[in-house]
Amino acid sequence: MLTGKQKRHLRAMGNEMDPILQVGKGGIAENVVTQTDGALEARELIKGRVLQNCLEEPKAIAADLAEQTGSELVQVIGRNFLLFRQSKDKPVIVLPK
Repeated sequence: MLTGKQKRHLRAMGNEMDPILQVGKGGIAENVVTQTDGALEARELIKGRVLQNCLEEPKAIAADLAEQTGSELVQVIGRNFLLFRQSKDKPVIVLPK
């Protein structure tokens, strides 16, 4: 569980990021979960976007994806969201206490 200070730190980092994950009309398919899992292991913090043609709400998509990948939902703004999961092998992002 992330503290407010840690979430603020991650949100600040996420402002400069471009979305690397897109969820379309197919919703959260198995390949989207696999892709997200790999990206989280490599980068720890990823930005995703829910496309206009997706029938579900962005908050629901982001929360479901976070649950399936064991990550933390940091933020949802409009159709963009941030997910964070500390790397098991070599942590890259140092969080404030």
